[in-house]
This record gives sequence, C-alpha cells and structure tokens, in this order.
Amino acid sequence: MGEKLDKLLHLALSDDKIKAELLKTKNSSDPLLAFCAKSSEYGIDISLGELIGGGEEFCSAMLRSVNGGGTEAFDSWSDFYELFFAALEG
Repeated sequence: MGEKLDKLLHLALSDDKIKAELLKTKNSSDPLLAFCAKSSEYGIDISLGELIGGGEEFCSAMLRSVNGGGTEAFDSWSDFYELFFAALEG
C-alpha cells in the first residue's frame, strides 16, 4: 500500500494537474472512493479496503515483529489517506 501511495505522490508532485485533481477528490461526496477512482485513472489501483485498512495492517505488522508480540497496542494506527494529503499539501 505504501509503495502505491508513494508512486502516486511522486506523480502528483511532478504534475500540477494530477495534484489538483487529487486535491479535488477531498471535496467529493465520497472522498475516499473518489480518491481511489482517480488513482486508478493514473494506473495506480488502490481499493477502498486497502486505503482504509492500510494503516491498521502496518501497525499490526509492527506489533507482530516484536519478539513475543508487542506488549502495548497503539492508541491508533496511521491513516495513510491523511498522511498522503499531508505530504501532498506540505
């Protein structure tokens, strides 16, 4: 998931039209679905499930990577969608 978003971010940062179109999805009636559809237009297929579950999956993998399992769960997991737009707008 992270690789797909990195690739899309690189495209958007190198092309103002792509950046504007992705930013426009945030004002859609269903922003996540619009974002996924727009990503697919640029050859980067991101499903709604991937986008929503990506952060949880990443944090779960980090907890499993600790020898014997993580002792404390995260308060929340990373929101890849919000992190993408923070990087795009920042």
